[in-house]
This record gives sequence, C-alpha cells and structure tokens, in this order.
Amino acid sequence: MNRRTAMGSYKTILLCYDGSREGRKALRQGADLARVLGAQTHLLAVLDTRTQIAHSAGLLTDIACSQFETSAREVLAEGVASLKARGLEAQGHFAHGLPVDEIAELAKELGADLVIVGHRCRRGLSRWWGGNGNANLLDRLSCSLLVACSSVEEQKTAEILNEDTAALSVEPVNALT
Repeated sequence: MNRRTAMGSYKTILLCYDGSREGRKALRQGADLARVLGAQTHLLAVLDTRTQIAHSAGLLTDIACSQFETSAREVLAEGVASLKARGLEAQGHFAHGLPVDEIAELAKELGADLVIVGHRCRRGLSRWWGGNGNANLLDRLSCSLLVACSSVEEQKTAEILNEDTAALSVEPVNALT
C-alpha cells in the first residue's frame, strides 16, 4: 500500500492558524499534506476574547477589542494567502471564543478528516500550570489530529532572536491561540 492510499482518507483538512512560529510550521506541514492528497483545505483563526479580557483584568476597551480582531483577521488573511501561494484553494474561517470549542465545532461542521494545529512545548513547571483546557481537544474531535511541534533547537533559536529583538517589538500580544 503506498502512502497516498494509506492517507487517502484525508479528504477535508482543517488547519488552525495563529501566526506563531508553531502555527506557521503547522501551516507548512498541512499545506504539503493537503497538496499531496488533493484534500479540501480550510483555515481557522480564533480570537479568544475571554483570555484577553482576563489578562486585562476586565479593562479591555472597545478600541482594544477592535484592534485584536483586526490583527486576528490579518493573521487569517496571511494564512490563506500563504496556502494559495502553495497552490491550494483554501477557505478561511474566523471565530470568536475558546479555541478548543471553535476548532471542535468547525471540524464537526465541515466533516473534517484531519485537524492540524501547532503546539509550543512548555518547559519546567509551566506545563503543569497551563489550565487553559486545550488538553481536551483530543476528546472533542471525531477525526485525526496532527500536532506540529517546535524542536528544542527551534525554540532555543527563537528565544535568542526574541531576546535580541524584544526591545524593538511594540506589537500587542497575539490574540489567537
């Protein structure tokens, strides 16, 4: 049995994208897989306003919320453009809510065979303090899940680059998960 036949059941792929390094890796891997399989491709960006409000102690203004949404929609447009540049016809989807809820809901609605997400591995005690509920995504999906993770080397390189450019960065914290 060749690879294409073995994975031929992936006809509809849902990629989840937030513009992060891990999200870009998931986007590249998902695009390559979708192209090889000739799969219908969807891209989802989720604006997690509840987390943003919690981080701001409930003091988010309408202007700030609008800026978060504009940024999230730009990330979605960037992702769709990237997929199109790779030769895929991709449909973009935008949602407000908890990423786990929105991913599971859209996957079900689309009848997705595969969901692809990026994941940043946490170190030390932070992996135990997460508490954001993302662990239950596996339990919420009735399809396969591919998780693109950054290697230790990729994370170290990113940390070095972030340290060098941290003083120059004035962009708001990414509103997507």
